Amino acid sequence: MTWAAVWPNATALVLFAGFVFPVYWMFSTAFKPNSDIVSESPVWFPSRPTLEHFATAVQADNFLTLVRNSVTVTLLAVGFALLIALFAAFALARMRFAGRRSIILTFMVAQMAPWEVMVIAIYMTVRDAGMLDSLVPLTLFYTVMVLPLTVLTLRGYVAAVPKELEESAMVDGCGRVQAFRRVIFPLLAPGLMATSLFGFITAWNEFPMVLILNKDAQAQTLPLWLSGFQTAFGDDWGATMAAASLFALPILLLFLYLQRKAVSGLTAGAVKG
Repeated sequence: MTWAAVWPNATALVLFAGFVFPVYWMFSTAFKPNSDIVSESPVWFPSRPTLEHFATAVQADNFLTLVRNSVTVTLLAVGFALLIALFAAFALARMRFAGRRSIILTFMVAQMAPWEVMVIAIYMTVRDAGMLDSLVPLTLFYTVMVLPLTVLTLRGYVAAVPKELEESAMVDGCGRVQAFRRVIFPLLAPGLMATSLFGFITAWNEFPMVLILNKDAQAQTLPLWLSGFQTAFGDDWGATMAAASLFALPILLLFLYLQRKAVSGLTAGAVKG
């Protein structure tokens, strides 16, 4: 094996280890007893695995309420964004109308613009509407936050579907809506999976907006929950790592599930039945 073939693989392994090690350390620390965590020398594997830290995490105040809030806001935001983006992407990819390029450019600019510059305006708007400490503004904000990239990504997938497939379905008697549902929509499965995963991660991890808009503990989400594991003696690192593991677990499971679905959907609907 030549050096030209070795160094890319070696570089990939180093990068892989660099990305995976923090995740491993987080999960392993969650199972370590306190003696392993505060040890002067690193303890790579738990000497006596324990679930004590997970018990501390799930017994925290309002845990189930925060889980419900995070799941509700995230799923609604992703669902609304996908529904809007699906039709917008089809229109931008298949139809020609005045202002089409300007709309695409607007989505690109919105994706690049930092949301932090709008925090004051958003807070004042929500406050004046009397909707502080509510999940509705969070859901709307998360929907708008993930919408630009969702539209741009799905537009690329729609544009990649040959028009001949859609025209063939219409020749066989399908209307435009039926052709979209029976031919184009199944072929968008990889794009839908990728964009839904991006939207889920973005909404699930969002911290600043909920910190500003929702001061009531009953109306907050899980990212704020992670900052609450402190005792009179300082940070409870075991409980913090257990909480972080529980927080990251849905994303890992969703990624594994959607990855398989995205691959299986690559050819779905490409052959008329």
